[in-house]
Amino acid sequence: MQSITRAMSVAKVLAMNANEKGISISELSKQCELPLSTMHRLLQAMIKQSMVEQDEQSKLYRLGMVWLEYGLKVYDTIDYVSKIRPELERLCREIEESVYLSKPIGTEAMIVERIDSENNPIRIYDQLGVRIPMHIGAANKSMLAAMPRPQSENMLAQLLPAEKIPEFLQTLDQITKQGYASSHSERTEGTSSIAVSIKDSLGQIIGAVSVGVVSFNLTEERLAFLTNKVIETGNNISLRLRSTN
Repeated sequence: MQSITRAMSVAKVLAMNANEKGISISELSKQCELPLSTMHRLLQAMIKQSMVEQDEQSKLYRLGMVWLEYGLKVYDTIDYVSKIRPELERLCREIEESVYLSKPIGTEAMIVERIDSENNPIRIYDQLGVRIPMHIGAANKSMLAAMPRPQSENMLAQLLPAEKIPEFLQTLDQITKQGYASSHSERTEGTSSIAVSIKDSLGQIIGAVSVGVVSFNLTEERLAFLTNKVIETGNNISLRLRSTN
């Protein structure tokens, strides 16, 4: 069990630095709080399982391709390629903004897809694999609002002080009433997001579709247009997932 915990700690650090060329063993040892000798043995074991790769020239470490392999298999389990991605691509073409798909994981949600518009040079960029607490952002609030109330209350009890929960629940009620969630400068200053939750064939919440936009040129008309398109996309995806075809 200890080895698994340590391996996941290494993978987490490497994932957080995935945009870099790699990380040295000394830096991994420091961030994971493990002795160099222990880190060396752990990395060698992870290399054998393709969990980690080492650059022959720089000697730096990075995540192995096995994570991508497993990730692609997860996509298949949520009917991603055949039923979800086409709708995300259509939405991106129609609104020319960045489109996201988030998936709930406990009290957090992970961004599992981002589709950027080639026609819009100004983009909101959230990295794939980022985890965000469920009470933050339009996508996460849309999922909380669509969950059974006992489930959402249980999550909020783990995320917020007790005195803030009643007001937050009122926000969720409003989201349920209007059919979508929105946020403005909540995670990133000067940006806005609109989102709707999506359900599978059993009516379970499996994720949320969201659009991220820069706020400075966001008119009321544009906001209404984006909101309608996001709602339409969420409905289309839920219908696809409920289909037996």
